[in-house]
Amino acid sequence: MSIFAQSPLHTVGREEKSDCLIELQLASSGGRAIKVHSSVQELYGNQIRITLESALDFFAISHGKLVIRDFGALDHVLKARIEAAVRAACGDQVPALLPEPRIALPPKPASRLRRSRLYLPGNQPDLALNAGLFQADAIILDLEDSVAPPHKAAARILVRNTLASIDFGRSERIVRINPLSSPYGQDDLLQIVAAQPDTLLIPKCENAVDIRSVEERVSQLEQTHGIDRKISFMPLIESARGVMMAQEIAFASERNCALCFGAEDFSADIGAERSQEGKESLVARSLIVLAAKAARIQVLDTVYSDVENITGLIESTRESLQLGFDGRGVIHPSQIRPIHDIFSPSAEQIEKARLIIQAVEEAKSKGSGVAALGSKMIDAPVVARAQKVLSMARAAGLLEPDRES
Repeated sequence: MSIFAQSPLHTVGREEKSDCLIELQLASSGGRAIKVHSSVQELYGNQIRITLESALDFFAISHGKLVIRDFGALDHVLKARIEAAVRAACGDQVPALLPEPRIALPPKPASRLRRSRLYLPGNQPDLALNAGLFQADAIILDLEDSVAPPHKAAARILVRNTLASIDFGRSERIVRINPLSSPYGQDDLLQIVAAQPDTLLIPKCENAVDIRSVEERVSQLEQTHGIDRKISFMPLIESARGVMMAQEIAFASERNCALCFGAEDFSADIGAERSQEGKESLVARSLIVLAAKAARIQVLDTVYSDVENITGLIESTRESLQLGFDGRGVIHPSQIRPIHDIFSPSAEQIEKARLIIQAVEEAKSKGSGVAALGSKMIDAPVVARAQKVLSMARAAGLLEPDRES
C-alpha cells in the first residue's frame, strides 16, 4: 500500500490563466515527490520546481507528494497557493510564505478622488495583474461576495501576496473583508492588515459597533506589525437598519473616509425588486448622502449592474451626482471612463470657478469685502464650490497644480 494512501489530499487553486492548482498529500516517511505540469514548462519548469522545493523546505515538510498544474502563475501566486495548501494540511499556525515585496508604498494623500471603485474577485489573480492600467480611482480586491466559503482561506492569502507584488499605479488599494460577525472576518484582518492596504471596505454595517470592532482589531495588528501608515475605512451600508443608523456609522471612526451604498442587498432586505430607475432606494441613498456630508467624508453610490447599457449607466450616474454622491462602484472597466467624465468638472465649470476665485482675489486686493462676477454677487458658498471644483480638477489632472487663477 502507498504511504500516501491514508493521507488526506488537499487541493487549492484554479485551473485558469495566471493561476495554478496545487495538490498536497503529507506523509510520515518516504521523502518528497514533486510533479510539475505547466503551460510554460519549457521556459520555467525548473524555476517552478525550485520554488516548490524551497517552499516545502520553508515549511519543514520532508515527506509528502506535491502535484502542480500551472497555467502561468507568477511567483506570488505560486507561493500563495502553496501556503494555502500547507495551512489546509497543517493548520493556521504555520508561518506566512511571503513574496519579495516589489512595490514601495507611496504616502497616503490627505484627500483623493474616489469617482470609481473597480471590484475584482480576490480569488482570480489574472484579473489583478493589469488592473492598474484601467486607471480606476480605487481597486477593490474582494474577499466577501465574490469568493465562495470553501475558497476564502486561500483567497485571503492570495490577496495578501497581491498587495505586496502588484503595482496598481495611482489607484487606491482597497480590500473588502468579510464581516467580523461571520466566521471569516477576523482571519481576513489577520492576513490583510500586515500587507498594508490603503483602505478596508467593511460590508453589512448596521451600527457604530461594527466599525469600532474592526478598528480595535486593526489597531492591535498595526501595533503588532509596527505599521504607522494608518488604514482607512469605508463602511458599506446594505440594509434598512444600516440606512437608519447611517449617521452613527459615519461618525464611528476617524478612519472613515467614505460611506458606500449597496443596492442589491438593500433591495432584498426591504423586499423590493431592484429597478433600473432605482426608485426603491432613493430615500435610502439620500439619507446616506446626508450622513456622510454631515461627517465631512465622501459618499459613494452602488454599482450599475448592466455593463452593456452605457446610456443607462450615464443617466444613473448623473442622478448620483445630483443627489450628492462623489463616485460609484464599477464591475467592468468599460464603465470607468463614463463615470469619471460625470464626476469630474467640465471645462466650463473649471473656467467659471477660476473666474470666481480671480474676482474674489481682485476684490481683496482693492480692500473690498464684496466680489461679483458679472451682475451676480459672490458669497461664501459660491467660493467654497469654486474651490472644490478647482481642487477636483487638479486631482483629476485637468488643471495644473499651481494654477489657481
